[in-house]
Amino acid sequence: MIGELLRGMATTIKHLFKPPVTIAYPEVKRPVRYRFKGRHELKRYDNGLEKCIGCSLCAAACPADAIFVEAAENTDERRFSPGERYASTYEINMIRCIFCGYCEDACPTEAIVLEDNYELSYYDRASTIYTKDMLIVPVPEGGKPTPQKTPPGLYNRPIPDMEDPK
Repeated sequence: MIGELLRGMATTIKHLFKPPVTIAYPEVKRPVRYRFKGRHELKRYDNGLEKCIGCSLCAAACPADAIFVEAAENTDERRFSPGERYASTYEINMIRCIFCGYCEDACPTEAIVLEDNYELSYYDRASTIYTKDMLIVPVPEGGKPTPQKTPPGLYNRPIPDMEDPK
């Protein structure tokens, strides 16, 4: 028993003289791990069209029932995505979300992605519901904002050919 007590005290004394590992969080942010699942983002194609085609597979795959998707029809005068439909309403209730990544796995167009943003704080329950405007990434350089006017018959597939799918 005395030997165990001395071994414990030696461990305490050894760590007493080491520098602390405290990180000044707001000023210094640690990089996240490769497989970290943070806040969701809705992605766009390079031309500015939204990747989400409103299929609701992410909502069906969500075990917490945190995602709500309402689809609407695309027209050539008002095109949001390359498919026949687009997500007119896309909401994620972040209180219910368990950050499992099933929505990301279920998406056929790789539209919803869990990125590395971990700074999620709320002051009321209403601000925990992330809408499509809060989730969608900005229009990339060289792209046009949605809705776009497109020539008839330009987009005949909901998922464009991918050169190197991941």
